Parts: sequence; structure tokens; C-alpha cells
Amino acid sequence: MDLLEHQGKELFRRWGLLVPEGRVAHTPKQASEAARALGPTVAVKAQVRIGGRGKAGGVKIVHDPEEAEAVAGAMLGLTIKGHPVRRVLVEAGVGITSESYLSILLDRTTRSHLIIASARGGMDIEAVAEDEPEAITRVHVDPLLGLQTFQVNRVLAGLGIPAASRKAAAAAVRNLYRLYVEADATLVEVNPLIVTDGGEVMALDSKVSLDDSAVFRHPEMSGYAPDEGVGSQEEAAAKHGLSTFLKLEGEVGIIGNGAGLVMSTLDLVDQVGGRAANFLDVGGGADAKVLSNALQLILADGRAKSVLVNIFGGITRCDLVAEGVVDALGAVEVTVPVVVRLAGTNADAGRRILSEARHPMLVPVGSMVEAAEKAVEATR
Repeated sequence: MDLLEHQGKELFRRWGLLVPEGRVAHTPKQASEAARALGPTVAVKAQVRIGGRGKAGGVKIVHDPEEAEAVAGAMLGLTIKGHPVRRVLVEAGVGITSESYLSILLDRTTRSHLIIASARGGMDIEAVAEDEPEAITRVHVDPLLGLQTFQVNRVLAGLGIPAASRKAAAAAVRNLYRLYVEADATLVEVNPLIVTDGGEVMALDSKVSLDDSAVFRHPEMSGYAPDEGVGSQEEAAAKHGLSTFLKLEGEVGIIGNGAGLVMSTLDLVDQVGGRAANFLDVGGGADAKVLSNALQLILADGRAKSVLVNIFGGITRCDLVAEGVVDALGAVEVTVPVVVRLAGTNADAGRRILSEARHPMLVPVGSMVEAAEKAVEATR
């Protein structure tokens, strides 16, 4: 579960990190009132569950309440990478002496927690890692041993914090690590982590992702779940219980059952010259309703030029999958080919259901390679 910036900062405060004073506004008038209380100079920041706000015009510095009202009015209703802006955060301005980058994430390859630090705060960390790899400090933390003092010192060296603020920075690193562990997060990121003109160490931004599987341990965080309505495919997927969904940049919609099968399908589409529009794993026991919801989700977006449904029937029965596909084709207007490959339990019955449907956009196939080729060919 990805949090909005102001939600992440609520957690930061709870775990002892300093953040600027701010107020959430849902209307331009509320933004004006917040600027009047926090000003004269404030930042107006669009609240969306995606990065890249600044480049999309979602972060502005303003100098009076009237300007804040006008800027908020322009931001509210703006769509940033498919995410509508329904609230803004108005924050008091702070004097900045230095900026750093700090994040903690789960490194599955080493089965450890990974702290990434850089003195190049405020910049695209991926670009820094590519252009100046020596500017990135990586510290792996054994989850059984926890964060050690020598590791904190390595992180501080990577952050480039002025000597006078190192004690405060060490506390910030330790508090962020406690938040990461105790809140069951998979990512906490501060970019930039700043030293103010007064020498304080403060999180100027926040990016927090919580482990969905652990939310039951934190009922106080239930209010952080998306409540903006179906404003993006991710939110629509979550609403229908399709939690394993990732939006990509291609043109072939992908539906499969099992993460390994879906990844193999993405690779195969790439090998035959196409690009996947999404990653969607409907799970091992997906029934007709789940498949119908999945297909409607991808078709409703309008970006996919074809859809590839790749199902191996182990727990899942292929005849039920076929019924779900047919139900979905009858529920929405289908203008792109839907290529379906079924194998495993009741596959013959499933193929028979698909053939008898006689839908002009339905393309049953017998193999993964053929499915990928036809799905990619359909996009051209």
C-alpha cells in the first residue's frame, strides 16, 4: 500500500522525525487559509501515489494566500501519470543548508534490509546511480541483528551531513529504520533529507510503502488505504481484489495465474517484438468472476491494443476461466483482440466454451508462443 506524502509524514512524526508544518487542503479556499496560517512562503504539493510530481507541475512555491489559492485550483483535478489530484499539502517554507537522499527498502536478493544514502539529495536517484555510482552508499542490514552503530556511521558518511548536525542525522537514520521495521514497510524514502539553516535535520518529502499482508497488525493505519475512488487502474484493481497489478508502458494487456507464469508471458511478448501494458496475476484459484473483473479492468483503460490471457489450470479450472472471459466480453464493449491460451485442468472444455461463444474479438490459441505472436501482431 503506497501512502500519500502527508500520510507518510504522519508516520515520520510518530516515529520522531522532523517534518515541516503543513495542512491538507481539498479546495482552493482551504489552501488559501493554510497559506495564510503557515506563510508567507509555502509549498503547495499535489498528493498522488506516484513519483514525478515536480516535473508534472505538482509542486509549486508560492508567496501569498491568493497565489496559493490559484495554484491549488490549477492542481486539484489535474491528472499526474493517471492519478487524479484530489488534495494538496500546503507546507511552511524552510531555509535549506544542504540536501541528501535516504531510503530503506527490502532487498529480496540478499534477504536483508538495504539502506541507500547519497549527498545528491533532491535529484533523480536512478540517474545519480547511473552517472555517479560512487555518489551512492549502500548498507545492508541483517534483520536479525538490526541496525548497528558502525552502519549508521557509514550512512552518515554517505549523506554528507555537516559535522554540527551529525548527531541529529544519526537519530533520524535510527528513527527511520525503526519506522521501517515496526510499521511493516517495504520502502521508506526521504528525498530530500535536509539540514535547515538552524542545523535541524528534517524530512522535506516522504515516500512510504506498507506491506499489504501486514496491515492487519496496524488497524490504526486502515485509514491510509486509497479513498479517492477509482482514479487509476491500481485503485480499481485493489477494489476488485486484484492486488497483484502493475501498470507498464506497453500495448499488450497481460492476465495470468501465478507470478512465474505472468513473468514468463511478459518475457515472451518482449521476445516476439511487443511490450506489456501491465502485470496482472489473478492467483491460483481465480474463478469466473475474478477473470471477468480482470479483463474488464484492462479493457476499460483503453491503452491496450490487445489482451493476452494465459492460464494454466492447476487449482484453477479452465472451463471457469473461459466462462469468466465470455462474461467479460459480454459486459464491456470490446474493440481489441483478446487472445486466450488455456492449458491444464478442463482445458478442452474451456476451449470449447470459447469456440462456442463465437465472439469476433476472441482468439483462442493452443500454445504460449502462438498466443504471444498473435497478441503482438494484433497491436500492429
